[in-house]
Amino acid sequence: MIKHNVLVDFKDIHMGNLIKLRVVEKKIGLLRICGFLKCSAEEIEKMYISSSIDSEMLLKWSKLLEYDFFRIYSQHIILFAPCNSDQGKEQPKEDTVLPNFRKSLYTREIIDFMLNEYNSGNMSRQEIHKRYNIPKSTFHKWLNKYNSELKRSEE
Repeated sequence: MIKHNVLVDFKDIHMGNLIKLRVVEKKIGLLRICGFLKCSAEEIEKMYISSSIDSEMLLKWSKLLEYDFFRIYSQHIILFAPCNSDQGKEQPKEDTVLPNFRKSLYTREIIDFMLNEYNSGNMSRQEIHKRYNIPKSTFHKWLNKYNSELKRSEE
């Protein structure tokens, strides 16, 4: 079985398309989907063409399709949220009742996205470092480690 990874556009996310891709991949029938989500076939089709989905509905889709669709939004934040201007300075911990997450968590999808931007000539190493605040040494390690894997998978 040949598996092809779809390159997700983390800047302009179209959640309906991604859900539909996962439904096809998991081979889940429309009757099961309608029963699980408690909605009609027409409502399902509307969701497939919608770029965004209500968070409660997205949670249901995530459970049904056994895929964390919320991570796609997390990847967007990692890539496109503005960097903190006081990043190098020691900052006091912010008091919050909400869970605190690390921002510098790079998934394989993020790494592949940045390598694709570099390999296609869309961005230089300096542009990637400046725009996404990726340390130069980290990006260099990614080039050495993952670039050869990408080339092998394309062959």
